[in-house]
Amino acid sequence: MKKVDNINIVSETPLPTPDEIRMELPVTAEIAENVWQFRQTVGSIVTGKDPRILMICGPCSIDSIPAAMEYAMHLRSLQEKVSDRMFLVMRAYFEKPRTTIGWKGLVYDPDLDRSFHIEKGLRLSRKLLLNLAEMGIPAATEFLEPIIPQYTADLISWASIGARTSESQTHRQMASGLSMPVGFKNSTDGSIGVAVDAIRTASARHSFLGVINDGRTGVFSTRGNPYCHLILRGGVHEPNYTSEYIAFSRELMIREKLFPSIVVDCSHANSQRNPLKQGEILHNVAEQILDGQDAIRGVMLESYMKTGRQNMDKGAIIPGLSITDPCLGWPETESLILETAEMLRHSPARPK
Repeated sequence: MKKVDNINIVSETPLPTPDEIRMELPVTAEIAENVWQFRQTVGSIVTGKDPRILMICGPCSIDSIPAAMEYAMHLRSLQEKVSDRMFLVMRAYFEKPRTTIGWKGLVYDPDLDRSFHIEKGLRLSRKLLLNLAEMGIPAATEFLEPIIPQYTADLISWASIGARTSESQTHRQMASGLSMPVGFKNSTDGSIGVAVDAIRTASARHSFLGVINDGRTGVFSTRGNPYCHLILRGGVHEPNYTSEYIAFSRELMIREKLFPSIVVDCSHANSQRNPLKQGEILHNVAEQILDGQDAIRGVMLESYMKTGRQNMDKGAIIPGLSITDPCLGWPETESLILETAEMLRHSPARPK
């Protein structure tokens, strides 16, 4: 008989179920309380009940656990200095969306050598999230593969759906059932309408197929996520963080009967992936807030221990220097956040 199934599959390797990984690396009562509190705070900010802004910052992608922990310790110290105006959330991105090919993130290739020890990557990712939550650091991530949330979502305080997947029905349905606030990025061509449509979709109820924590497939029925919001990350032809884009996005969301809640990504197409431009963008956004723009609820920075990036295929990896998109170094990040917090302390529109 002719072979008609799995013709292009080289091998199949079973993974531990989400339940097995969660039992091996469990959430304590203290960690659960921390994550719950983090999510409550983020939800209050994106719905305008808390006047502070989200500052979502950290490496483009997690590539080194020690470097990530070093960054987290710095971030924890900084939080105490700016908590009156900002709520700091650390980027803990384990999946890297690729336009073509390349390193796909810690979950898929934790040894950075194309060995693809995904089971190891899942454990490393969950261990880091447990450490962050125990330290009192909220974690942010982008969910790319719909199965991954079953392994890690209980430790995530804020999530994003990326520019390449905001139009995906699968990701919109997934977001409708996620337990944390979710931001949708505008598409890579700059279209804001796609992300606004995604917010409407994810706010509604859905039923869809997925993997249950015991490893079986099943039907998920969701309530809809009430904390979805827009992320402006720029487009192919121009950035979209300036006042006219914020005003347009705000009115579009109101017209679609959505609460106007916008997070500005200071990196990616808004900065043309030049990390040094992120400060200019952040100052522009802060000035808009000072001018009374109440739709801006947060900002995103790509930052790590050292400024720039490195090629992972050229010799030894320098810890704390990004192997994906170039990032702003920690000294520059700290100064920028402190300056912005001081600016926001003079905002009559957002008294603490």
